[in-house]
Amino acid sequence: MLPALRERHIPLYMDDFGTGYSSLSYLNELPFDVLKIDRSFITEIETRDQAQILVRTVLALAQAMRLDVVAEGIETEGQATLLHAMGCRYGQGYYFSRPVAAEQAETWLA
Repeated sequence: MLPALRERHIPLYMDDFGTGYSSLSYLNELPFDVLKIDRSFITEIETRDQAQILVRTVLALAQAMRLDVVAEGIETEGQATLLHAMGCRYGQGYYFSRPVAAEQAETWLA
């Protein structure tokens, strides 16, 4: 089914990359377009060198595989600034907005 979705130009996202069932083997087996870095890595990106190293590695892997990356759980300006400096172009989290109703999102997008 996934190749059929891709043929229809529907992007496929691997959610929570780096945790649980989001393993490297799936990148080799399935036609993903975007990796979503799990918020557990983003939460500590300002305070733990290990978190920065892991995020940089995921970004390099994604770039080599021609995949986009979305950082989940961005809550501070420092996290957003650091991710941007690392080359992460997309993010989501409370730093940008709390969840909103569809109508409000449509108004913002218009």
